[in-house]
Amino acid sequence: MSLLKKSLKEIHKRLAEGDCSARELVDLSLRRIDEVEDRVGAFITVDREGARARAEELDKQLAEGGERGLLAAIPAGIKDNICTEGLLTTCASKILANYIPIYDATVMKKLRAAQAIPVGKTNMDEFAMGSSTENSGFHLTRNPWDLERVPGGSSGGSAAAVAAGEVFFALGSDTGGSIRQPAAFCGVVGLKPTYGRVSRFGLVAFASSLDQIGPLTKSVEDAAYVLQVISGHDPMDSTSADVEVPDYLSALTGEVKGLKVAVPRELMGDGIEPGVRERVLEALRVLEGMGAVCEEVSLPHIRYAVETYYLLAPAEASSNLARYDGIRYGVRAPADNLTELYYNTRSVGFGPEVKRRIMLGTYALSSGYYDAYYLKAQKVRTLIKRDFDQIFEKYDVVIGPTTPTTAFRIGEKVDDPLTMYLNDICTIPVNLAGLPAISVPCGLSGGLPVGLQVIGRPFDEETVLRVAHAYEQQAGPLPEPPLGGERS
Repeated sequence: MSLLKKSLKEIHKRLAEGDCSARELVDLSLRRIDEVEDRVGAFITVDREGARARAEELDKQLAEGGERGLLAAIPAGIKDNICTEGLLTTCASKILANYIPIYDATVMKKLRAAQAIPVGKTNMDEFAMGSSTENSGFHLTRNPWDLERVPGGSSGGSAAAVAAGEVFFALGSDTGGSIRQPAAFCGVVGLKPTYGRVSRFGLVAFASSLDQIGPLTKSVEDAAYVLQVISGHDPMDSTSADVEVPDYLSALTGEVKGLKVAVPRELMGDGIEPGVRERVLEALRVLEGMGAVCEEVSLPHIRYAVETYYLLAPAEASSNLARYDGIRYGVRAPADNLTELYYNTRSVGFGPEVKRRIMLGTYALSSGYYDAYYLKAQKVRTLIKRDFDQIFEKYDVVIGPTTPTTAFRIGEKVDDPLTMYLNDICTIPVNLAGLPAISVPCGLSGGLPVGLQVIGRPFDEETVLRVAHAYEQQAGPLPEPPLGGERS
């Protein structure tokens, strides 16, 4: 079996026994990228020279008796909205096509300290605005399970890179489901931590009160490894929570006996594909067979989650994206005066979806409409959070589908933004309430992966990981996607 198929724990063992090296792992990753990138398109930038140099330096350190980090020698993909010092960071937007940061995001510093080796920056929907990665300003990313289907979004490149075996793990960002939804579509694990658990310093902002960085991995255990590294308080991020980081790996006990599981009827009704609903119900029966207690509940206000999100997120986006004016950094369009400079730069630099959301957000914040739209949406957000708070008084986790459908065909929804927005109906409530959630594969429907979403209390990633891992161990892995089956 290829080393690329091994778990992070197995790679640790191989490194300790001298059976592999950092350079070997990086070369395998780069070779795999060369084999499949023309079909998958998961990366915007591949840092071959940098990755090989870091691998050789790490091999030298380990040969001299240096300590191995938790992610030592592991090739990783990084979503292209996370700043990487000296390496192009575009947010998949033409307006940042030439932007090279002079600093690392905090998560990048943590990954480097743990001796992970980033091999490149992954494709995404422009400025993380989308659910299919069709909104990238550069190229399409395709789903390794079916090259005519989308990988999901906005972290579609990260999910596809993991599913295709190009990297062991990838980082993504999740504003309304942008880690979990592509994880479900691509048959991998995607974890959105509690808001504030992972520093956002160096993450290019979309909606600051919703964004959160998290891992996409091949297994729940691998997700626990990565979360262990990237979590923690950061004084550079004012929204970073100063709470203790537990030992996530110790939470993976495989036991769920006695745990109470809430199953919201609103996430299992109309709009959920029959095949998706059946796979989720089968997963719930597996958990019940392991001793968990599953009961139907109601989260009455999540029916308003999509409308609430698509007022709040664009409002924050319109504010955050005002800084892209062609003056301070990024692409600058030709112009005869300042007004033309702003207009021309933003006209050619932003794509249609980003422009749509800027206009929607600006309207919601405008004089005369702020109270009617933005303020009312904030009030509904509070009601949604209260619904979850009440459920968590009696239950340990909330479980439902990650997405209402399996991966849809490329081009199928790109001209219908309202239908595209509804694709995140199962994931958006989690971001509005600031909760942790994970998507874990729970079988196939029509030959395509289905995601099971496990939602937990704030800062209770331990229970979320515990339940997801227990189910994963009982259910077993998915078969590999067609591209994955070609690995040597």
